[in-house]
Amino acid sequence: MRSPGSLLPVLAATALLLTACGSERANSADAGTGPTGRPSTTRVDDPGKDGVRITSLTLPTASPSPTRRTSVSADTLPLDGDSGISATFDVTNSGTKTLTYSIDFTFMSSDGGAMSGQSATVRDVGPGKTVRGTVRAGKLPPSAPRITRVKVLDVTKVPAGEAPAQPGTCPASGIRVSADKGDAAMGLRIVGLHLDNCGTRDYTVDGYPQLELLDDDFGPVDGIRILHGSGGITTGAGPDEQPRRVLLKPGEAARASLVWRNTTEAGTAVDVPYVRVRAKTGADPVTVTPHLDLGTTGKLGVSPWVKANG
Repeated sequence: MRSPGSLLPVLAATALLLTACGSERANSADAGTGPTGRPSTTRVDDPGKDGVRITSLTLPTASPSPTRRTSVSADTLPLDGDSGISATFDVTNSGTKTLTYSIDFTFMSSDGGAMSGQSATVRDVGPGKTVRGTVRAGKLPPSAPRITRVKVLDVTKVPAGEAPAQPGTCPASGIRVSADKGDAAMGLRIVGLHLDNCGTRDYTVDGYPQLELLDDDFGPVDGIRILHGSGGITTGAGPDEQPRRVLLKPGEAARASLVWRNTTEAGTAVDVPYVRVRAKTGADPVTVTPHLDLGTTGKLGVSPWVKANG
């Protein structure tokens, strides 16, 4: 399980809006043709990860040639353009709920070095359905080694009706809830929760976010104490804010934090992949994926909502 502080930096994001209906294809014409010549597409025999598998890798050729290249160097590409490198992938939902998938990919050189990290969101994949998408490597620096393969780095999936809103969109509620990638140091984990009033009316929260901890099957995780404030976890996160009423006008935002340690001593370590968040009692739920590696501590701290600066 990944920790928030050890994630591969995502250099760009590709959002794929897909409607699942049998086996579907999306963005298949999106692969670049390279600076000159025709692209070279190689089928990939990938066992996949968590329902996601790479099916092909497309690489541009530097010039028309009867000999097909299987890799491309950045020095053959225009400095101000897309590399023309892309991969197609399939997402198969073998579960019983309609899911939204968030996928991290890494394009790699022959020696295993990561050349480009990309992400894709595949929404509303129904039970038993397969959808297809394309992810692009984007712009590469001139000195980048040749890319020869692509790998599925990480997959998270949440119930479609509880997925965080797509960037740039606003839910019908007018409130957008999300979690950041977090920070980790010396076993201390801090993940930020963000509440944006993207609607047209004022919105008020008072106190702490409402949390439910969920396992891999989205069932409740028992035996974990959710503490108000971080004082029971660490003094390194600063003094606890006092809960207070926060009024958010349209365009304003608030933030809170999840704080925990991954200390492991006697007992069984607990990992919590999902957290269902409600901005306040009665609000629509949003499921985020902070991947809580709680160790054997048995506790998670949550700070109250405070108005975000700026």
